[in-house]
Amino acid sequence: MVAILRRLRAPDGCPWDREQTFDSIRPHTLEEAYEVLEAVTARDRAALREELGDLLLQVVFYAQMAQEAGWFAIADVLRELEAKLVRRHPHVFGEAAGSARTPEEALARWNAAKAQEKPAGARQSRLSGIAAGLPGLAEAHKLGQRAAAVGFDWADASGVEAKLDEEIGELRRARTQGGREAQEAELGDLLFTLANWARHEALDPEAALKHANRKFERRFRAMEAAATEDLERLSAAQWETLWQQAKQAETAS
Repeated sequence: MVAILRRLRAPDGCPWDREQTFDSIRPHTLEEAYEVLEAVTARDRAALREELGDLLLQVVFYAQMAQEAGWFAIADVLRELEAKLVRRHPHVFGEAAGSARTPEEALARWNAAKAQEKPAGARQSRLSGIAAGLPGLAEAHKLGQRAAAVGFDWADASGVEAKLDEEIGELRRARTQGGREAQEAELGDLLFTLANWARHEALDPEAALKHANRKFERRFRAMEAAATEDLERLSAAQWETLWQQAKQAETAS
């Protein structure tokens, strides 16, 4: 795989591959990661095998460009990963082998080993290391997890529900009393609170939204297929009838 990428990036290789940069392949990396997640969600074995290969291609591509720049090679990436996995599993590879009997104990060992990697005297935020490039809901979920780990959290889901009611009220007031920026800020607060409610209920907000997106897409496509005239000419009542038919057909199937 490394040899193939080196060949594609060679002067007499593929014109498209040669002109790619770290910035130009960023969107492809994100797309490939989501396609892996889609295959996992669908439990599609064939698709997962293919999409994992496509995602691995992104890793090798970045490493090849890094080697061309004189930064590091794919072997360096793997060595660093290998060392990290061994270092952060002292309950498996170290003197404390066998000391973690539950997933919670293993995670505690991992976090303790990770904390020891910081420079002496350095004080980092508990929120450090959360990728800013994550989708908003996934980022909110992780931020809530990190804060909850040190005790900054609602006692239970009912406390978050009360906060949801409060945020909905503030969003409604912003619609009538505030400008666009105020509405956007209040909408953000509401979505952040929703992500934390999902966390308390052990739900994945990003996966839930993706599921809702696919459901809407299926039903809208069904409405398109059932419509007997141009969609732009449908009345609100006709749209509602088609929507209910699509829902009933999905339930029946």
